[in-house]
Amino acid sequence: MARREADRAPQPGRSVAGTNLEFTRSHNRRVVLDTVRRLGPVSRAEIARETALTNQTISNIVEELEQAGFLLPGAPKREGRGQPSIPYTINPQGAWSLGFHVDHSAIIAALVDLTGKPVAIREIPAQRPSPRRAAPALRQLADALIEEAGVPASRLLGAGVALPVRFGVGAITTAGPTTLPGWDDPDARQHIAEALEQPVQIENDAMAAAIGERLHGVARAIDSFVFLFLDEGLGAGVFLGGQPWRGASLNAGEIGHMIVVPNGKPCPCGNRGCLERYLSLSAAQEFLGDEEFLADAPGSPALSELDGAISAPVERWVEEAAPYLASAVNILESTLDPETILLGGLAPAGVLAGLIEKAMPLPMSVGSRSGRSLPRLMAGSVGHHTVVLGAASLPIFDEINPRFDVLLKH
Repeated sequence: MARREADRAPQPGRSVAGTNLEFTRSHNRRVVLDTVRRLGPVSRAEIARETALTNQTISNIVEELEQAGFLLPGAPKREGRGQPSIPYTINPQGAWSLGFHVDHSAIIAALVDLTGKPVAIREIPAQRPSPRRAAPALRQLADALIEEAGVPASRLLGAGVALPVRFGVGAITTAGPTTLPGWDDPDARQHIAEALEQPVQIENDAMAAAIGERLHGVARAIDSFVFLFLDEGLGAGVFLGGQPWRGASLNAGEIGHMIVVPNGKPCPCGNRGCLERYLSLSAAQEFLGDEEFLADAPGSPALSELDGAISAPVERWVEEAAPYLASAVNILESTLDPETILLGGLAPAGVLAGLIEKAMPLPMSVGSRSGRSLPRLMAGSVGHHTVVLGAASLPIFDEINPRFDVLLKH
């Protein structure tokens, strides 16, 4: 397997250097894989036209990727004169990767193939696990998934771990009820990597969910969008120009801690009136009380009986929370000008649909432009497993998503 470049944010004040052949080739390799992912089955000539790379460059890269097992050639197709063309697709069994969604009360694990399709998923209960407490459980889950799917460990690209965490935020506490203890420690990734004996990437759950939607959901062909992730707290995964935007300290998207009500409800972060105190599952639980909240919680028998409907008490919370969602859309559109904003997370589908419906009409912003091809606000499509599929896709995403930062000499 090809070694990936270090996933490190650019350092402030660093000089921009020129390109070199190694990084350019790595970028072109990703461009080809992404083109096949989006358009396949696709021929070498079609890849060349789509990417503006030379036929010789495409031929070399396709041959390399085919030999590595990443691309799968189809039956030759004759179109007019000349040699028949060979259509290529991503080879699902070219590689696999592991993903873990570590949440406050559970760990969900998934093994996916190179297309991102899950081949095995398991879930176990857990109570606010730290890295040390989670490591043995992650190893057991990984072993069970690999054995169940019959996948050779040598063909694993690595593992992704997604969880509610902030990285090195200093004054903003990481010990609140919407985060997990210990995961912002610089040694957490290495601790999990040693337990799994695999390269590991740790990602915020909202960004992992956005990557899941980008690879598998409605954002597959959307380059600039924001994924609002509704969980115990409220976060956002941001894609701009087809690239995930993580910010200078990897904490972009902490929309839940924007102040929307001056001197409002106290927040564990130390401020008052933060958005997630009004728009989150913990806010819903506070509004409804445990019994009413749990009746509509994801995965509960009551939810399946409701068949997507929501109860009257939940409807009242939706009506109270929807204006705050509308405000968030206005702020994000005015700041980032995305093509659309997606709403998803661990809330029931009926709750997400209700929030979107009650948030209408949205306030005016730059997103109010005419001739839009997408709604300003819509639901994500991957569902309850968005985060774990996004986490499992992190090693794959690192292989196939074009990264313009690799064109800079680090």
